[in-house]
Amino acid sequence: MSFFNRLLLQCRSGFEKEAAAEITDQCATIGVYGYCTLNQGDGFLLFHVQQEGDAERAIREVNFSQLIFIRQWLVCGECQVLERDDRVSQIQAVISDFPSCADLWVEYPDTTEGRELATFARKFSSALAQRLRKTGFLKKEKPNKALRLVLFTLTGSDIFVGYSAVANSAPWPLGIPRLKFPKKAPSRSTLKLEEAWHWFIPKAEWDLRLAHGSTAVDLGAAPGGWTWQLVQRSMFVTAVDNGPMQDALMESGQVKHVLEDAYKFLPEKPVNLMVCDVADKPIKTAEMAAYWVINGYCDEAIFNLKLPMKQRYSEVISCFNHIAERFMKAGLAYELSAKHLYHDREEITCLLRIL
Repeated sequence: MSFFNRLLLQCRSGFEKEAAAEITDQCATIGVYGYCTLNQGDGFLLFHVQQEGDAERAIREVNFSQLIFIRQWLVCGECQVLERDDRVSQIQAVISDFPSCADLWVEYPDTTEGRELATFARKFSSALAQRLRKTGFLKKEKPNKALRLVLFTLTGSDIFVGYSAVANSAPWPLGIPRLKFPKKAPSRSTLKLEEAWHWFIPKAEWDLRLAHGSTAVDLGAAPGGWTWQLVQRSMFVTAVDNGPMQDALMESGQVKHVLEDAYKFLPEKPVNLMVCDVADKPIKTAEMAAYWVINGYCDEAIFNLKLPMKQRYSEVISCFNHIAERFMKAGLAYELSAKHLYHDREEITCLLRIL
């Protein structure tokens, strides 16, 4: 359908260029070509396809879980300008030839201005969903086939209308899991690790891969934000850092504090999980994580790559290529997942393990 001639891609404000480079590369792998339009700081961008039907093909064939800088996406056409009276009926007219959908989300840019639309989005979503259920447009579908009607609102009147595939998009509006900062945690960085678990590890696998009584190493642990999450999972943690750890964590009896350089430490016995949130050159961290996993020091590793101010996307690709070379040389198949998390800043979070 020629109406769907673009992808709308949500990202962290200031990372629009990285998201543009990423979607251009990913679409090219399936033979979909186009160009991006963006404004730095908007928190979203548009990828305009060249061939009719390519936007819909991209949202089906590009694996969303492999996207790093793109938090959420939808296939859409031009921005709709609605009159403020009876917007529900106007949306109904716009979607008259849309495929039926299983549910509805009204989203907005994750910016200071965009978040002011949160109340409107919630109320409009409720009113519109009620009408669409009555007409039969919204109806239950099998999760692997279901589509989601998505409205991306810029002002309350200027709205992009489109859809996404439920099974090939983020499971949270705006691509942001709603996590609450635990008051007893020693730092806000604790939410990075919790969010990473939600992105990278299916909930059904938490009891196996984040098992109670398992072992972990936290490199660059002080003051203990990531260690705190591990302790809450009843893990036994070796916290490696020359800085001090939170007293309450040390009193838990689950933490051993080692005063040592994070990049020089190796465990006496293999552990289930290694985590690392050290501010250093990303290639150095990537090399260290690959070394730990390839040599069996841990079953899997979750680590942050601190990105430079310029050439951030190319730096990520360089690190990933280095990891690929290390595993190819070792003759091992591996899984590498990465995301620019909501709680990340100038960094991305990765998970690495042997398949």
